[in-house]
Amino acid sequence: MLRIGIAASKMAKGRLWTYNLFVVLLSCLFSLFIFLICGFFILIIVFLLAWGLHALRPAGFHADWAPMFKICLIILAAVIGIYNMVAIIKNIQLTKNKV
Repeated sequence: MLRIGIAASKMAKGRLWTYNLFVVLLSCLFSLFIFLICGFFILIIVFLLAWGLHALRPAGFHADWAPMFKICLIILAAVIGIYNMVAIIKNIQLTKNKV
């Protein structure tokens, strides 16, 4: 999380508004990247479970994997959203530091 602030301060070069804009932009891009990577792996895991358990499950069970995938993505979005908000709150600056 602190790397977001370091990267934003290097890009903003001392301007407070651009620093805050870069913090929000970088944290959102990072969250989107993590969501896409984790969502892809969740999709693969659900597909492999459905494929591997094809012979063991009852006949009417074939359409019940989509709601489970949707629930997994909703929980993932909530966790990543909370992480994103914490990263933004931790790195946002309201006044310029005098160092």
